Amino acid sequence: MTETYEVIVIGGGAAGLSAALVLGRARRHTLVVDAGEPRNAPAAHMQGYLTRDGMPPAEFLDLGREEIAGYGVELVRDRAVDVSRDGDDGDFAVELASGRTVRARRLIVATGLRDEMPDVPGVAERFGTDVLHCPYCHGWEVRDRAFGVLATTPLSAHQAIMVSQWSKDVTFFLHEVAESDLTDDDVRRLAAAGVKVVPGRVAELTVEDDRLTGVRLADGTQHAREVLFVAPRPVPQTGLLEKLGAELHETPFGSYPVVDATGLTSVPGVWAAGNAMGFSEQVINAASAGYRAAATLNGELLFTDLDAGS
Repeated sequence: MTETYEVIVIGGGAAGLSAALVLGRARRHTLVVDAGEPRNAPAAHMQGYLTRDGMPPAEFLDLGREEIAGYGVELVRDRAVDVSRDGDDGDFAVELASGRTVRARRLIVATGLRDEMPDVPGVAERFGTDVLHCPYCHGWEVRDRAFGVLATTPLSAHQAIMVSQWSKDVTFFLHEVAESDLTDDDVRRLAAAGVKVVPGRVAELTVEDDRLTGVRLADGTQHAREVLFVAPRPVPQTGLLEKLGAELHETPFGSYPVVDATGLTSVPGVWAAGNAMGFSEQVINAASAGYRAAATLNGELLFTDLDAGS
């Protein structure tokens, strides 16, 4: 049996729930499809969200689900595995992993992205505790400790320079980057920031009493560190958008949909929000993007229906 909604929101993170809240308050018959895999799940707390600074991400999402339910929005724990459309301006059909098919006039895709960790023993296991990626998210909490930065691309130099604002004890482990890959500006800024540059591959992290104590290089050299910043490889979750023929553009952090200022993709009737449309959307940005997409979508539906009936 196929159920029909006005809007289906695919993804139940900050962007998806924010969009659903707006749509519910606008009295739109809305379904949220949530696979339950938020990007910030490894983090104990989220930071930088006004009035919610320090809140556990799971608690934030629980509150969001309660709020949207109060406006009649349905939420299903399931995964969207396929999507199609009836012609150029027909309804969208979304197939779920459970075998259920749901339909809607409009879609908001808020499927986010997946972080792929560097292949160094200990990194994935400690990600979100003392292996971190974003100084704005975690820098205050680990300020003035002994930082390490693991280089996986030449862009990692930027990360090493940035984190020096939170600690004056920063070691930049080149790992997969040659010294010759660094630009003259990188070398100058690293030196000016007091960042120590160490060549050689990192073999593993050392841990004692469930806390990071150091970084061991392949040559056996040990460097005492309390925090390690890494740059995971972002893997955009764009499969559904690609099935619909959405135009993508390549960035240093993966391929993302081409969108306008409201998140509208190149496919009429389909919006993207949060990390589904870009790498650097923090929770507060994702919530804002979901709000903007939903408000725009609601207005577009309203005027479409008024014009059709006039």
